[in-house]
Amino acid sequence: MLLTVLTIFALVCAIGPAALFLHNMLLYAPPSDSAVPESVSILIPARNEQRSIESCVRAALSSENVAFEIIVLDDHSEDQTAAIVREIARTDARVVLATSPPMPRGWCGKQFACFVLSGLAKNSLFCFLDADVRLQRDGVAHMVSALRASRASLISGFPRQITVTPLEQLLLPLMHFLLLGFLPLHRMRESLNPAFGAGCGQLFVADREAYQRAGGHAAIRASRHDGLTLPRAFRRAGFKTDLCDATSVASCRMYNGAREVLTGLLKNATEGLGAPKNIIPFSVLLALGQIAPVILLFYARNHRVCTALLVAIFAATAASYLPRMIAAFRFKQPRLAALLHPVAILILLIIQWVGVLRMLLRIPVSWKGRTYLTD
Repeated sequence: MLLTVLTIFALVCAIGPAALFLHNMLLYAPPSDSAVPESVSILIPARNEQRSIESCVRAALSSENVAFEIIVLDDHSEDQTAAIVREIARTDARVVLATSPPMPRGWCGKQFACFVLSGLAKNSLFCFLDADVRLQRDGVAHMVSALRASRASLISGFPRQITVTPLEQLLLPLMHFLLLGFLPLHRMRESLNPAFGAGCGQLFVADREAYQRAGGHAAIRASRHDGLTLPRAFRRAGFKTDLCDATSVASCRMYNGAREVLTGLLKNATEGLGAPKNIIPFSVLLALGQIAPVILLFYARNHRVCTALLVAIFAATAASYLPRMIAAFRFKQPRLAALLHPVAILILLIIQWVGVLRMLLRIPVSWKGRTYLTD
C-alpha cells in the first residue's frame, strides 16, 4: 500500500513540471532577427573581475546593429580590473571607466553598482551585463528587438551557460529546469503579479523611464538575487516583464569550480527556492518528483511489483528525466551530467537547506570580498 501511494505521488509530482516544461518550451523563444534602431547603454558592474572583464568588454564592443555606449563601474576592485578597462578605454572612446562611490549601509554590492551605473547612462535603454557574460555580435540588438516585440519594460534570458568542472555541469543547468518547470510563462505574460516575475541577473535589458519609475536597483538594494527581485519590482510598479531564450545571444561561465558554485548558490538561496515560505513545499515536490522515481525504479528491480505499478514507476522516472534531457539538447548543456539529474536535485536541496540553516543561525556568507547576512 505504501509503495502504491508513494508511486502515485511521485508520478504526479514528476508529470506536473514535465508538462509545464513542454508547454513553456513553445513560449520560451529566441529573440527575432529583426533590427530595431535604438541607443543602448551597456552597463557592467565589476568587482575583482580581472579574469573576465577584458573579454566581456571586447565582446560588447563588437555589438552590431545598435548604437551603444559601454560604462564599466569599478566597484573598489582589489585586482587589475580597473587597469584593464582603463587600457581599453584609452583606445576606444565608446568605453567609459567609472569608479564607485562608497557603498551605503544596507546595500548589496551589485545592486549599488547597477544603481550608480544607471545614473551615469545617457541612453533610453539599459543593458545590465555581468562581467562574466560574452555577448554575440547581434546579442544586444536581438534583446532590444525582443523587448519591443514583447511590449515589456524589462526583458531577460539565460545566456548559454559554460560549465567546465563536475559540480558546474551538474547544478547550473538546473536553472532552466526550475524556470521552465515551475513558472507558467503564459500566466507571466497575462499578469503583472509580482509572483510571476523572474529573470536572469546576468543579462537584463530595461526601458530607462520604467526603470526609474520602478525604483530601479534602489528598490532591491539589499537583495542578492536580482534575477528574481528586479522583475518583481517592475511588476509592483505596474510594468510588464518578459523572458526569452538568450542561448544564442550570449554565453557565460557563471562560476569557476566547486567552491564558487557552492558559495554562489548559498549567497542567494533564501531569496529563491530556499525562502522560508518555499523551502518545504519545493523540497517535497522535488524529492517526490525528481529523486523518488529513480529510487522506486531500483526498488522494483529487486522486488516483485505488479505490472500497473511498474508502468507507473517507469512513467514517473521518464517524466522526471524528460525536461533535463530536452534542456541538454536545446540549451547546449552537458548530456552526461543530465543523466545524474536526481543527484543534482539532491545536492541542490541540501544547499538550500544549508542556506536556511545559515539564515536561522545568522551565519554570514562572503562574496567578492564582501560579507552579507543571509536574511
